[in-house]
Amino acid sequence: MAIVAQSSRTGRISRATLAWIVALLFFFPIFWMVLTSFKTDADAVKPQYLLFFTPTLDNYLNMTDNYDYWRFARNSVITSVFATAFALAVGIPCAYAMAFNPSRHTKDVLMWMLSTKMLPAAAVLYPMTYITKSVGLFDTHFMVIVVLMLINLPIVIWMLFTYFKEIPREIIEAAQMDGVSTWGEIREILIPLAWGGIVSTALLCFIFCWNEAYWTVRLTTTEAATLSKLIEGNRAPEGLFFGRLSAVSAAAVGPIIVLGWFCQKQLVQGLTFGAVK
Repeated sequence: MAIVAQSSRTGRISRATLAWIVALLFFFPIFWMVLTSFKTDADAVKPQYLLFFTPTLDNYLNMTDNYDYWRFARNSVITSVFATAFALAVGIPCAYAMAFNPSRHTKDVLMWMLSTKMLPAAAVLYPMTYITKSVGLFDTHFMVIVVLMLINLPIVIWMLFTYFKEIPREIIEAAQMDGVSTWGEIREILIPLAWGGIVSTALLCFIFCWNEAYWTVRLTTTEAATLSKLIEGNRAPEGLFFGRLSAVSAAAVGPIIVLGWFCQKQLVQGLTFGAVK
C-alpha cells in the first residue's frame, strides 16, 4: 500500500510539474511582449537591455496619440460582434434542421462545410479583392463582417449541431404535437435548453473573429481597419519597430485575454465538448 501511495503521489507531482512547464511555455511569449512594450525601439534590440532597462510609456502614448488606437479597437469590436451575431443567426436554424430533421445527406453537408476550412486563403485572395473593389465594398465594415461570418460559420454550425443533438428529440416532438411553430421551437425550447452551448459557441466565434488577421489586413485600408491592420502597420522598409509593435500587440490581445479569463469555463466546455464530438 505504501508503494502504491508513493507511486500515486509521484504521478500527481509529475503531472503538476508538467502542467506548470507547459503553462509557462505558453505564457512566456505574452510576458516577453509586454516586457518589450515598455522599452524604446532602440533598447528593444540591444542585448544589454534584455531584462534590465529603464521602462517607458512612450510606446503606449504614441499608440493612442498618433496611431488612433481607439478607432482600430472600435472597428475590431464592431466587426467581431456583428460577425458573431450573424453567424449565430444563420447557424442556429441550420444546426436545428440538421439535428432534428436529418436526411441521408446531412453528414455529407457537414463534411462539405468543414472542408471549406481547408481552403488556402491565398488561393481566393485575388478574386475576393477584385469583387469587393468592383462592387464598392472594399474597406467597409459590411464586407469585413460578411467575410468573418462566412469563415467561422462552419465551426459555429458544427458546434451547435453537437449541442442540439444532446437535447432529447421527444421534447421537440411534444412541442410539434402542441402546434408550436418551427421558430417557436427554436425560440422557446431549443435556445433555453442549449443556452450554455450557444454562449460557448459565441465566445469562440468572437475570439476567432477578433484574431483574424489575413482578411482584415488585405480587405481594408483605413475606414474598416481593425487592430490586426494597426499591428501590421508597425513595419517599415528599415525593419520592425519592436517597442511600438509590442505595445500595439499587447493592447490588441489584452481585451481578448481578459475575456478568456473570465469566460474560461464556457470556453473549455466549448473546446472539449462541442468542438470535438
